[in-house]
Amino acid sequence: MERTEGRCILICAGDLEISQIPVREKDLVIAVDGGYEYCRLLEIEPDVIIGDFDSLGERCTRQMEEAWGPVSGTGRPVPGKVIRLNPMKDDTDTLAALRYGLEQGYREFHLYGALGGRLEHTIANLQCLLFLKHERASGYLWDGSTMTTLIQNESLSFREEMEGMLSVFAVGERAVGVTEKGLKYLLEDAVLTNDFPVGISNEFIGEKAELSVQDGTLLVMVRWA
Repeated sequence: MERTEGRCILICAGDLEISQIPVREKDLVIAVDGGYEYCRLLEIEPDVIIGDFDSLGERCTRQMEEAWGPVSGTGRPVPGKVIRLNPMKDDTDTLAALRYGLEQGYREFHLYGALGGRLEHTIANLQCLLFLKHERASGYLWDGSTMTTLIQNESLSFREEMEGMLSVFAVGERAVGVTEKGLKYLLEDAVLTNDFPVGISNEFIGEKAELSVQDGTLLVMVRWA
């Protein structure tokens, strides 16, 4: 599949602490199951709705059926607009939506409403970041004050205007050659392990900052002040 311009935006059914989601002209917006209700609240029209709809309330389901056709019973939804998943499946609704976005050629994914709520879903969505990395794509989880992403054998830079905190965690047994520059606490060629959270709560200090890992995978969380 040829790479597609724009971003794939997933609006999921977890906690959502923001009042606006930026959507550009070439973005693909996917409402993931109960995330359709957030779309209604934020007045965002999704391009596709994907889910088994087990977390979509009766009122919101009725609104969706009125707009695009039934998702249950004998009726059929508008082809290509509503994708109903079998509840007996291996993929979570979010993972199924990511696969759909990848099939459309997208390689940059922004997930909203993917944190909070049920802890097992939060952990599953964090694992989805690693799934995207293995697919040579990038993923970002957003909530009110935090952005979460993942880097693997690469670096990540931050502008000097950044304020707040940076936390990094080893994904897997260890991450080798971890370096943090331009932050309050410096690391140089360090080894981070998954049983010692030494990378938590570093601070931006008004300088250009850089995080890198030579061999391994890091979960990266940026919390704004």
